Amino acid sequence: MIRKLAGAIVASLLTLTAHAQETPIKFQLDWRFEGPAAFFLLPVAKGQFKAEKLNVTVDAGNGSGNAVNRVASGTYDMGFADLSALMEFHANNPTAPNKPVAVMMVYNNTPAAVFSLKKSGIKTPADLAGKKLGAPVFDAGRRAFPIFQKANGVGAVTWISMDPPLRETMLARGDVDAITGFYFTSLLNLEARGIKADDVAVMMYPSHGVKLYGNVIIAGEEFLKKNPEAVKAFLRAFTKGAKEVIANPKAAIAVVKERDGIINSELEERRLKLAIESSIATADAKAEGFGEVKLPRLALMASQVADAFNTKGRINPDAVWNASYLPSAAERNIFAGAKK
Repeated sequence: MIRKLAGAIVASLLTLTAHAQETPIKFQLDWRFEGPAAFFLLPVAKGQFKAEKLNVTVDAGNGSGNAVNRVASGTYDMGFADLSALMEFHANNPTAPNKPVAVMMVYNNTPAAVFSLKKSGIKTPADLAGKKLGAPVFDAGRRAFPIFQKANGVGAVTWISMDPPLRETMLARGDVDAITGFYFTSLLNLEARGIKADDVAVMMYPSHGVKLYGNVIIAGEEFLKKNPEAVKAFLRAFTKGAKEVIANPKAAIAVVKERDGIINSELEERRLKLAIESSIATADAKAEGFGEVKLPRLALMASQVADAFNTKGRINPDAVWNASYLPSAAERNIFAGAKK
């Protein structure tokens, strides 16, 4: 009995010692545990973060703006958020003490798009002039619509605001002529409301002259200063996990299902594949390198966001982006073997 007790105590001490050697990282997602969350949940489940001596916890979110704020407040160490939201925070909070910084690009192309029903006759961006568009006030596509509008010479539109669950419902009912939303979110939500994909017209922002970057991995300034090696380790593990997710989306969704048992696995696998196709394994991402940005494109986006979002000050692209924590280009060569 004494030997068993002593053995248990030793095992407990060894476990505590192992945990003590790990760097804890609280990570905030931008949204719920849906398909794209696999990119962060898989390296947790597969032990890739553990192998880098990290103890990572991943929490669901409710919007990029909130993810940025929670990292800025120090409630979370790192997070996942739309780069536009991060730029807006920097411009509107120049004296904030812990401004988050983007350390890795994930959605090389924004998933933002305009959706309409084909029966409405909206075929081109110009057809949106004078129409009623719907979206939550914080929707990334709505916030960036002035950029889309300018790039395509679209006349004035009228905006109708609603909570996220009502957006696709209002389009299906004809309460609005079009909506903005993430491609892999609104398309599947419309299908869930009985609208066939063939009956939906989609205008992707990147296909219409709006080459905005999308979601990035962010980290608080203080965390970066105190734990630079942990951030590098996080990105290494994330990159290994991302390669697995892209190579086998079905297996990746099984990990999301373990975290949230109520998800529809088939639906979320489709959502994940749409996200990979439209925003991650894109031609731009392959040209620029997974995780990277091109500085001229980043600078243009900073200027466009400042104008569209009417920020208090201009946006310094050098302040929002830091590539020094990225794994090597060879490690980030993850698109080979991607499943269609």
